[in-house]
Amino acid sequence: MGQGAYIFGCSGTVLQSKEFAFFKESDPWGFILFARNVESPVQLRKLTNDLRSSVGRDAPILIDQEGGRVARLTQPHWRQWQAPLDQVASHPDQAERSMYLRYRIIAAELRDVGVDVNCVPCADIAFPDTHPVLHNRCYGGDVKSVVRVSRHVANACLDGGVLPVLKHIPGHGRATLDSHVDLPRVEAGLSALEETDFSTFRQLSDLPLGMSAHVVYDALDKDPATTSKVMINRIRDDIGFDGLLMTDDISMQALSGDVKSRTKASLRAGCDLILHCNGEMAEMELIAGTAGHLAQSAQKRADAALLARKTPKPFDITAAEAELHSLLGERING
Repeated sequence: MGQGAYIFGCSGTVLQSKEFAFFKESDPWGFILFARNVESPVQLRKLTNDLRSSVGRDAPILIDQEGGRVARLTQPHWRQWQAPLDQVASHPDQAERSMYLRYRIIAAELRDVGVDVNCVPCADIAFPDTHPVLHNRCYGGDVKSVVRVSRHVANACLDGGVLPVLKHIPGHGRATLDSHVDLPRVEAGLSALEETDFSTFRQLSDLPLGMSAHVVYDALDKDPATTSKVMINRIRDDIGFDGLLMTDDISMQALSGDVKSRTKASLRAGCDLILHCNGEMAEMELIAGTAGHLAQSAQKRADAALLARKTPKPFDITAAEAELHSLLGERING
């Protein structure tokens, strides 16, 4: 029996007995947390322990802790950050070091409560018409700066014992719609995509985990990347990403059909893992019954990814905060 080809969420701040039993039986590869699951450090440590106990192993636990608008851990217990693009833009000469320190501090906060995967870097390029849901979560408006900052963000995570998730492959920045509620279509030609969006992800393709984009690239296929074999092949063969590839949240309305058909289409296209975030039991049961276990190739990628999850390097968080304050001229709220 292998691990399930899916990542699941849970409903609240305490793991319910029916959830424990379901996770024990279905054995998801990992779990993902949202604000609905977070109350305090003590509560969160118990929840992450209980999630791992349900599957009987040190399963990866994911979160979106970008800082700014997308942050599941918030005050008063955790530090508050400005939007990533705002931090980069305010002190561009200090962007690489300041973003490294930011995400190294975040990694320390995550490990403290049992979370060991952060869904960063957000390596999409911020274009003038990038949808507001994404724009200020990006790190810059050109390939070179986005790659440089993304690499420092990923290294900060890895140094802190937290696995990074490269997103949203092969590039969400040209989308002018919110994929949570609509299906974005990108009309740019292949040469433009190769020079910008795809180039960014090609230069970061060695990272252990990645997340697909629910975006249609008209120059290549009529289906969104998550469910397009053409696009997944391009991610693997052209962009060169050989890490463990999860879908973006399979419940997002950019995708058509029910979660069962979406799951089938994503796995058939070549995604390794189905990411399901809302914690709804009926949907999780459908996904588990449809996806089954990790394919052999996916299991190899999963094993390789977890080998990159190291013990955190020594880190003085007080000194890091002082250095960051010196670089940015502002205090971290926390």
